[in-house]
Amino acid sequence: MTPTPTPTSATPPLVGITGPRLHAAEITTTPSILLHAWVDSHYTYYPEAVAAAGGLPIHLAREANPVAVVDRIDALVVSGGHDVDPRAYGREPTPTTTRLDPGRDAFELALIEAALEAGIPLLGICRGAQLMNIARGGTLVDELVNVQKVEHTRIVYPPETRVHPVRCEPGTVLHSLYGESVRVNSFHHQSIDDLGRGVVVTAVAEDDTIEAIEIDSGAGAVGVQWHPEMLGEQDPLFDWLIAAASVPDAVAVA
Repeated sequence: MTPTPTPTSATPPLVGITGPRLHAAEITTTPSILLHAWVDSHYTYYPEAVAAAGGLPIHLAREANPVAVVDRIDALVVSGGHDVDPRAYGREPTPTTTRLDPGRDAFELALIEAALEAGIPLLGICRGAQLMNIARGGTLVDELVNVQKVEHTRIVYPPETRVHPVRCEPGTVLHSLYGESVRVNSFHHQSIDDLGRGVVVTAVAEDDTIEAIEIDSGAGAVGVQWHPEMLGEQDPLFDWLIAAASVPDAVAVA
């Protein structure tokens, strides 16, 4: 696994952040003349965490060419959201599948592939971690309620509440940041199942639910099932991301 790098540049790295797209009619204050429009929506948790770590956050519109985007940015954050279309990993929607957005899936999968190919730092959060696995041919557990022994799915606590521990594997980015264990928040009804090519499990919950993965690719690619941006304090994962994005290519790959 890629070790946590030491930043060498004073220039804030440019960090692209993905997000969902909503129909304007879902926003109650939308003027009636615009109810037919679409709106790109981004939770401010993500850019706040990136900026606090020293990065320059920008939101990514899906109309952009993914390869051209990755060529311009220094790091990528693939954010959380609704379920990935199960057809993207050879399954069918189930009664508990959320609203799907194949257009977002396609854009983010292409961004992940481009980021891995370019070797820029990549952080996948919740849905983003699942997409990282799917991009490499992996699959998901469609409904954790059916198999979990630790509660992952109930949205009953404030988002910053750390509800269960995860165990970090030695020799990984996560272990270098958190040590052997860290308590995390949790509100997801799916998780990673079969691993994709080159995907390594780097943290698990007490019931062995996969909580984090890494892909050895250039400056490093980390995916976590929890939401570090919501924990109410600056999380070291964002410090890692900005440090990795601040290292020249020759150093980052070493």
